[in-house]
Amino acid sequence: MSGQRLILHSDLNSFYASVEMMLDPKLRGKAVAVCGSCEDRHGIVLAKSEPAKKAGVKTGMVNWQAKQRCPSLIIVPPQFEQYLKYSRLTREIYQRYTDQIEPFGIDECWLDVTDSQGLLGTGRQIAENIRQSVCCELGLTVSIGVSFNKVFAKLGSDLRKPDAVTVIDEDNFRQVIWQLPANQLLFVGRATECKLTEQGIRTIGDIVAAGADTMQRLLGKNGGLLWLYASGLDQARVVTDDLRPLVKSVSHGITCRDDLVNNDEVWMVLLELSQDIGHKLRLHQLYACGVQLAVKDKLLSYRQFQAPLDVPSQSPMEIAVKARDLFVKNYGWQNRVRALTVRAFNLIPGSWPQQMNVFDDQRKRRQRQLLEQTMDELRGRFGNRAIYNAVLLRELKMAEHVICNFSYDLNSLHIN
Repeated sequence: MSGQRLILHSDLNSFYASVEMMLDPKLRGKAVAVCGSCEDRHGIVLAKSEPAKKAGVKTGMVNWQAKQRCPSLIIVPPQFEQYLKYSRLTREIYQRYTDQIEPFGIDECWLDVTDSQGLLGTGRQIAENIRQSVCCELGLTVSIGVSFNKVFAKLGSDLRKPDAVTVIDEDNFRQVIWQLPANQLLFVGRATECKLTEQGIRTIGDIVAAGADTMQRLLGKNGGLLWLYASGLDQARVVTDDLRPLVKSVSHGITCRDDLVNNDEVWMVLLELSQDIGHKLRLHQLYACGVQLAVKDKLLSYRQFQAPLDVPSQSPMEIAVKARDLFVKNYGWQNRVRALTVRAFNLIPGSWPQQMNVFDDQRKRRQRQLLEQTMDELRGRFGNRAIYNAVLLRELKMAEHVICNFSYDLNSLHIN
């Protein structure tokens, strides 16, 4: 593949479950599923080991169904901070080979190693070195696809699992890929697959044979893109952090363990959710100019309210107070509350000049900012429950693993 673009797609195998088995060697080789708690309305399978997968356990399956499929299944709660830690450590290994890295979720990345070939070897050699480093240093396995574009690299990493390297080049992609079912091509979801099947298009090769015009008539612009992807003509770049679009909003939401029945219970959840949002804003040096609140009641009716902040802020308390004001003003308590989502939007960089509010006590505001920053640093060093507002000592109707394991990774930001 010398002289061509050289793209790798690296996928950590059964990531959550693999981390759990690495942290607890007694779980190795057994049917393991990382699951939420049934009591907390999160009783579904988030990840499963290879033995569990072979027994019929599927991601998204309800816990009791998974147990029916695999009576020997060992269910463990998620440890999101550990998953973020090992995701970062894996990316540090990738950075030895290239700075052109694009995350695709917490456990997958594209790497552009085109300029690394002269120093570090062929695509297969680089992929094998990465695979061995991840295994030896972290105790985890990756499947890596090597190709001349992102779509085929992703498809390659899916073809052989776990712990494998698959090369798809310009000479062999027709033989390797065109025979595969159409739904293995990136961006062919269930609805798209149904439309293609209705037209007799069942394989990736069928997409190519149908032609660009036919695909565009069937699926619009996306149909044309699928034809390009299947034909090996994808030219999309690996999008590194400095090329990412500006983050426009940061949100965090939760379905509560039990329905909320009064304003005090709502306030505690809003305050807890806002801690995560404030951390993300500080982490990426952003300020929010508005707050949006989404409320789902016990009948699953959904309502949404929003308002500007008096001044741009990254303060969890100010965001939570604005969300509470929106709730009290707009929600009439016809039904109990099942789920809440707080969203900070209209974000601006911290380097931008800000209009001050002459009625605001700037000294107190600065003191509060320093206090919240210090609390954030303590949580980063000692865990999210190392320090928190006293009001949160009361019963909080949120799953414990959600409270203790907020995701602080860039990929968890909602880019709208």
